[in-house]
Amino acid sequence: MAKEPPAQDLMNYEAMAQEALRGVVRAALRRANAPGGLPGAHHFYLTFKTGAAGVEGPEELLSRYPDEMTIVLQHQFWDLEIGDEAFGVTLKFGGRPQSLRVPYAALTRFYDPSVQFLLQFDAEDSPASSGVSDLRSPAAAAATVESSDPEAPNVVSLDHFRKK
Repeated sequence: MAKEPPAQDLMNYEAMAQEALRGVVRAALRRANAPGGLPGAHHFYLTFKTGAAGVEGPEELLSRYPDEMTIVLQHQFWDLEIGDEAFGVTLKFGGRPQSLRVPYAALTRFYDPSVQFLLQFDAEDSPASSGVSDLRSPAAAAATVESSDPEAPNVVSLDHFRKK
């Protein structure tokens, strides 16, 4: 008996799942933007492809991170704007406020270390397939890259969360 090849996914379920999970990020950002801000100890690490279509920010900042950049929304962020396709926020880099606009399609990771919740995405220009993870390991604490240069941006490295 001949085996039939698997049916072709004409519904594109993987793309639909990615879009639905980006909706989780959108909803979390909306809650962070509500009166009272982020509840409890929640805070977000958002990693995105700096060269993806629609990413906007100071060229000198984005050029320092030609592939990916991680921003943290915790205590000091301003002008958070949540749209259907992108979000905008102002953060301090080197003591200076800088505005960024990031399409949800450019996101590669969303992490809330307070509850160890991680979503990983395929960004527009990222060929690697990721998926969704819910981290429960206490070893999954995020590490901040410290710099002795007070003018350097405070960027968080999530390299130890990447699948190898």
